Amino acid sequence: MNDTGSGTTSSPRIIALANQKGGVGKTTTAINLAAALAASGLKVLLVDLDPQGNASTGLGVGYDARRSGTYAMLEDGDRAASVVQDSAVPNLSLIAADTELAGAELELVMAERREYRLREALEQIGAAYDVVLIDCPPSLGLLTLNALVAAQSVIVPLQCEFFALEGISQLVRTVNSVRQSLNPALKLDGIVLTMYDRRNNLSELVADDARSFFGDKVLETLIPRNIRISEAQSHGQPVMNYDQRSSGSQAYQTLAAEVSDRLALRGARKGKA
Repeated sequence: MNDTGSGTTSSPRIIALANQKGGVGKTTTAINLAAALAASGLKVLLVDLDPQGNASTGLGVGYDARRSGTYAMLEDGDRAASVVQDSAVPNLSLIAADTELAGAELELVMAERREYRLREALEQIGAAYDVVLIDCPPSLGLLTLNALVAAQSVIVPLQCEFFALEGISQLVRTVNSVRQSLNPALKLDGIVLTMYDRRNNLSELVADDARSFFGDKVLETLIPRNIRISEAQSHGQPVMNYDQRSSGSQAYQTLAAEVSDRLALRGARKGKA
């Protein structure tokens, strides 16, 4: 973790955004949290580990613009620094999901040190970034396992809809298992409630249930249903670049501040200067 007071360099804070259930706002949160953290002055790297590649597309990097990315890094042993590309957002870089990533899950099964491939690749980055966010696929397979072994923190996006809490217990068990056997530093550091609709009583009920079950693991910031968020993604932009005054943009900026406070990310660049 960054030492913000010593003036020494250290490795980045690595955060996996994971939920084996699809459609929960995981990739949306990865894109917009990364952009908001970058806007706060932190150097951020977003790793698109989802074969769907939506985080890459959401930052304006379509399939035709992608060079070697996460597949090359995992399978071919490429140094992470060699597959990093700039985004249109200042302070935010990307390792895109290349088209071959869909086959990595099967290919990793027989690979040497298969659970540590991502960790070892990211170790090559050194002090270049303050924060690394990993957008995991909607599954608990080897790609997500690699992210959990590489990370110190897990943030779980949880949509405010029926059945939202189903399956989270499986993810929590996986996190605990990884901590016991592969990565003792791993912690569940936050659950972020997404798609919150104040007009819908169900959203409030889900939020109350989540806070009752997970306590202070649930972050205070609520990410609302907001059409600007969806529109921004279709334009290959974070919502704060597309419409900074929208409720979605404001929510992700608030979330970034809360995550920075919770994980002591503020002042990281100053500490590395």
